[in-house]
Amino acid sequence: MTTFDNREQAFEAKFARDEEMAFRVIARRNRLVGQWAAAKMKLTPAETDAYAKAVVQADFEEAGDEDVIRKLMGDLLAAGIETDEAEVRRALEEQTVEARRQLMEAQ
Repeated sequence: MTTFDNREQAFEAKFARDEEMAFRVIARRNRLVGQWAAAKMKLTPAETDAYAKAVVQADFEEAGDEDVIRKLMGDLLAAGIETDEAEVRRALEEQTVEARRQLMEAQ
């Protein structure tokens, strides 16, 4: 095997690890932001867990964060919680940092 082949395999392995980590960060972030929204809606612990899972599932509807934002906004407004899209986006950013921190500590 040539040095070029070894480098190519190393880059492919790094890309796969980076993609897996990005997926895990987003999934953890969605769970955390689901818990944040559930706390605002004053859900029970069982309802909070189910809601956080529903937020994670909502992210599979389309690429990007818009599906998650739509779900959170709709649910918060339906529960009578005054919020705006900027607050939800801020929560997503904050929870992204927290999710990354949690996953880095777990390694």
